[in-house]
Amino acid sequence: MFRFAQIEMLWWLLLVPVLAVAFYLYTRHKRRQLLEFGDKELVAELMPHASHTRPIIKFILELLAFVLIVVALARPQYGTKEQKIKRQGIEAMLAIDVSNSMLAEDVAPNRLERAKQLLSKLIEQLRDDRIGLIVFAGEAYIQLPITADYVSAKMFLNQISPDLVRTQGTAIGEAIQTGMRAFGQNRSEASRLMVIITDGEDHEQKALDMAKQAAEAGIEIIMVGIGKTDGAPIPVPGTNGFRKDRQGNVVITKLNEQMAQDVAAAANGIYIHCDNTNTALRAIQNEVDKLSKADIEDTVYTEYNEQYQSFVLLAIILLVIDFFVFNRKNKRLSKIDIFSDWKQQIQAQ
Repeated sequence: MFRFAQIEMLWWLLLVPVLAVAFYLYTRHKRRQLLEFGDKELVAELMPHASHTRPIIKFILELLAFVLIVVALARPQYGTKEQKIKRQGIEAMLAIDVSNSMLAEDVAPNRLERAKQLLSKLIEQLRDDRIGLIVFAGEAYIQLPITADYVSAKMFLNQISPDLVRTQGTAIGEAIQTGMRAFGQNRSEASRLMVIITDGEDHEQKALDMAKQAAEAGIEIIMVGIGKTDGAPIPVPGTNGFRKDRQGNVVITKLNEQMAQDVAAAANGIYIHCDNTNTALRAIQNEVDKLSKADIEDTVYTEYNEQYQSFVLLAIILLVIDFFVFNRKNKRLSKIDIFSDWKQQIQAQ
């Protein structure tokens, strides 16, 4: 099992493209300054030991060293010992709607990001439980099988976006069916819960049928509606515009509370509205506290070996190489021509 003990340090890698662009702009500026002195060939003769490639090589070495140091600071670890542990908890599948309508900004920063924030805080509270992740739009997929690995759960949660499901729609029935399959056939004494976060735009009979089947299987469903009933336009990523229909009208997406309430009722569950407060989180936690907990056996890694040393060593090697690479050509080394005898033989022939 591989993991980063301090995965948040990897955010520093976002500086890599920034540094690359800054170096490119600086290099281009320096070349323009040299051209202002005169003809390119004349300037080259006046600066015989100047090198255009060496600064680039030095920058690449330093950039790679920076990347390796950041990875080392994130503390890569590899699990070496498995242990079966028992804990008192429940089994929960968290399903999140990733359809385009979830990009609407009637809750801050938008429906999808607010849903991810809610689930992130919920995962932090489900410390003794097993959890899994499902993403759905027109189809549903298991993003993370049910597990006690909360680090992986948060990592997968952060990666959720509308690009994960190409088929558009709000197939809540598919999500419930996928969740039931993810729990597996073996029943445990621990309660089973599905938390489904959606704006519930589409109404489908399958959602009600599957909700009833989930109730019969002993799975409680909490429907969390996100957004506002008066609706909001759907931003188009990368632009300042909004999605439009075939007639050119801006599409307004509205929270379908009635649909979410119907599904919750069919499953003998509850409906909760999510806004910009922590009300929904507290309501979900109150329901979780009511559920019966049982011994859950899980296999976890209890010992991890630190792997950062290799990255630090590679970074040091690159910095040592960088130290011996000069920005200017070496006068003595430039006079050495290891191919001189070979060139003379060719000329003699």
